[in-house]
Amino acid sequence: MSIPLLAVQRVDKRYPNGTVALDDVRLDIEPGEFVSLLGPSGCGKSTLLKMFAGIETPTHGHLRWWGGPFATVGAPGRRLSFVFQEATLMPWATVAENVRLPLDLAGVPRREAQARACEALEGVGLGKFCAARPRELSGGMQMRASLARALVTEPDLLLLDEPFGALDEFTRNRLDSDLRALWQRRAMTVVFVTHSIQEAVFLSSRVVVMQARPGRVIADVPIDGPAARDDDWRISTPFIEHTCALSKRIADAHAALQIDEDSEVQS
Repeated sequence: MSIPLLAVQRVDKRYPNGTVALDDVRLDIEPGEFVSLLGPSGCGKSTLLKMFAGIETPTHGHLRWWGGPFATVGAPGRRLSFVFQEATLMPWATVAENVRLPLDLAGVPRREAQARACEALEGVGLGKFCAARPRELSGGMQMRASLARALVTEPDLLLLDEPFGALDEFTRNRLDSDLRALWQRRAMTVVFVTHSIQEAVFLSSRVVVMQARPGRVIADVPIDGPAARDDDWRISTPFIEHTCALSKRIADAHAALQIDEDSEVQS
């Protein structure tokens, strides 16, 4: 039996002000999966993702990375990268300098780091922009650069926190297609936070649905679809069926939550 790459064991997260961000979350993520955490704002999906990155810690429960504690991350075959909601590029540096930052911090020789940065930019369609400044790029291109910076270390686990949420639909769809292709080409594990049902269905091998107040997992849905997905997949019958099924799960959960809150008010 294989060891999960990520194992979440009865995790709670409670903040000092009394907010319960996560409650009794249990989840395994296997090597090579593309898993989307789907749910409304405030359901704890970004908090859970930050736990995967070691940025947040649980109040109760445990997380395991490759079968061990977080200290095992960084060993050969156990690298992770994180892409935030905003590109967070240094405005004074070139795009290549931004992308090679993780390599510079790791002490990689400058010539090698520069070559790897430009190769990563080529991989996301920005090979001609190594010498450009972030202000010269569109919002979508800046997110591509941020993705290249995450990929330059060749991670085994890539974590993304709604990276395309602020982009227009056309740019977002194009970047979703590119990300899916990169996942297939690099054979890495991806955990992707989104509140878009369509995006989750397009990208994922599994969709984990979360509900707020408190944040918890309410469904874990495999997505059966072609390995290579394009615009035709977005209008296919299986895609629409998956989208409708997830929409219904979320609507039912929201209705049940509303009934519970109304009962509390009446009591």
